[in-house]
Amino acid sequence: MSSSPTYIDLFAGAGGLSEGFIRAGFEPVAHVEMDRIACDTLKTRLAYHYLLKENKHELYKRYLLKEISRDTLYGNVPASLLDSVINSEISSKTIHEIFERIDKKLGKRKPDIIIGGPPCQAYSLVGRARDENNMIRDKRNFLFKYYAEFLKHYRPEFFVFENVTGLLSAKNYIDQMLSLFRSREIGYNVEYRIINASEFGVVQARKRVIIIGRRNDASFEYPCLTQEILRFETRKHIFSDLPEIRPGETKDNQEYIRETNEYLQNYSIRNGLEFVSQHIARPHIERDLQIYRIAIEKWLLNKERLRYNELPKELKTHNKEDIFKDRFKVVDPDGPSHTLVAHIAKDGHYYIYPDLRQVRSISVREAARIQSFPDDYYFEGGRTAAFKQIGNAVPPVLANGIAKSLSSIL
Repeated sequence: MSSSPTYIDLFAGAGGLSEGFIRAGFEPVAHVEMDRIACDTLKTRLAYHYLLKENKHELYKRYLLKEISRDTLYGNVPASLLDSVINSEISSKTIHEIFERIDKKLGKRKPDIIIGGPPCQAYSLVGRARDENNMIRDKRNFLFKYYAEFLKHYRPEFFVFENVTGLLSAKNYIDQMLSLFRSREIGYNVEYRIINASEFGVVQARKRVIIIGRRNDASFEYPCLTQEILRFETRKHIFSDLPEIRPGETKDNQEYIRETNEYLQNYSIRNGLEFVSQHIARPHIERDLQIYRIAIEKWLLNKERLRYNELPKELKTHNKEDIFKDRFKVVDPDGPSHTLVAHIAKDGHYYIYPDLRQVRSISVREAARIQSFPDDYYFEGGRTAAFKQIGNAVPPVLANGIAKSLSSIL
């Protein structure tokens, strides 16, 4: 193992948080994630970083171009690296087996940092509103206790715990978390802040609670997180080089239609590929396209959102108009996008492309760009799985800001 600072990523998802830490010079020891498809995405990204370091990046490009299989790609990467992705739920039944696997990789070393955040549905306002029991009985409410078990077992210098802002109003869970992390048994001084990803250059108004803890440091103060904001003019700036695409169409591995721009280059979104990957749009029925057109016109002309009760009668499919009043939303082409969430995997109504020449919802690649994923980041599992992974992720640019601040301390 190298001398780089190391980390373990819990509830890793598709690896947005991890990507930011790798960019800051950290080395992953293990990623733990229960979703099999997300684990495939993590392995593919680890393969990318390994091949880039070994000057074999062309092999990864061949995979994106579908010239070689995933098995062939993985066959060019050390098995120990791929085995560091642990496809497992974290529970009382699995945690000791997970410890054993990670302990083998660490040897006598300990990780410098543990990062991650449990699934947010149990804490989110939307999740609680949809559940008749207000998510009180949801076992995911208490996954933070297993997170604390990892802190107790590995005793890293720092930890970073990320979650939705609904955590602050969800049945005093934040107080339970802080109390547990600060307890003598776990042993961390902790603070939290609400961080907006747009303050780090992410083209999205995405607020998250970031808890940071340092072990046995009575003088611990919340670090000044690195913010390197590059001004950008419009949202079209991050879409303008992508080929035009129709509903249901895939323009995978086609050349960009324009050169890169300052934003895409400086935030490593356009980072070396000569072609676009996973520019995939979902199909839409004609009624939805008519609604999208109305929503786009209303937003571009007057900066007004379409309300469901304003639709012509023949386009309405629901009687409860108050429930669906904010169902259709255009991505703002002139400012930070509204928050991207995993529901984009279900339908695209809340993420309509802001141009009448392309009446549709945003593509997989466009969603990834809003989340600040680089264009060579490949999401395994197909269109729906990719949308879900992207919506659940931590923006890599935000993660990188956090990682660089902690790296300077370490």
